Amino acid sequence: MKTKLSVNINKVALIRNGRGGNLPDLIRFAQDCEDFGADGITVHPRPDERHVRYDDLPRLKDVVKTELNVEGYPSKRFMKEVLAVKPDQCTLVPDPPGVLTSDSGWDIKKEGVFLKEIIATLRDHGIRSSLFVDPDVDQVKAAAEVNADRIELYTGDFAKTYFTDREAAVRDHVASSIEAQRLGMKVNAGHDLNLDNLAFYSSSLSGLSEVSIGHALISDALYYGISNVIGMYKALL
Repeated sequence: MKTKLSVNINKVALIRNGRGGNLPDLIRFAQDCEDFGADGITVHPRPDERHVRYDDLPRLKDVVKTELNVEGYPSKRFMKEVLAVKPDQCTLVPDPPGVLTSDSGWDIKKEGVFLKEIIATLRDHGIRSSLFVDPDVDQVKAAAEVNADRIELYTGDFAKTYFTDREAAVRDHVASSIEAQRLGMKVNAGHDLNLDNLAFYSSSLSGLSEVSIGHALISDALYYGISNVIGMYKALL
C-alpha cells in the first residue's frame, strides 16, 4: 500500500492573513496542490483563526477533489463547523486554546467518555475519525475502545531524536502501528516529518495510510517551489 500525502496549508493561510487580503489565494493553492500530486488537503482552524479560518472550510469542501482532513480540538464551535462541512476526515487533537502547535497526543484513558461521544457523532454524519496519539500501545488500545477509525501518530519526538538514534526513535511507532492495525484501525502520522526523515519513517511502518505535512513542506517550497516539493515528498513515500 502506498502512503498518501496530505498537505497541510495552514502556513499559506498565515501568510495570507498577515496582509488582510487574499494573497496567496488559499483555495487556489489547495487546488494546485492536488494538481501537483497531493493526495489530500489538511487544515487546522484554531480558536483565534490566526491562519485557516472557519469560513475557509466550506470553500475548501467545494473544491477539494481528493480528501479534506480538518484537524482541531472538538469544542462546540469546532464540531458545529465540521458537521456543517462534512470533511472526509476529522482528526481530533487535544490542543488547549492558544497553543502554538500540536505537541502531544490525547490521554484517551482520561478523556475516553468525551471522545467516544464525539467519534460517534462524527460517524453518524459520515465523517471518518482519527485520534492524535503518542506512540504508546496502551493509548492505541484505548483509541480502539472509543471506536476511532484511525490514529495519527505524533512524530515530533521521533524527528527530534532521528539523527541521534533513528532505530530507537521509530521503535514505539512501529509497535503502535502494528497494534492499531491488529485492532482494525488505520494509521496516519504527522508533525515535523520532512525531507530528511520521511523515507525512513514511512518505510519503517508497514501499512502507513497517510502522512500530514505542512510546516516543513511549505518551508521547502520557498526554495524549490510547491510543484517540485510535492513531487519530492511523494517520491520519499
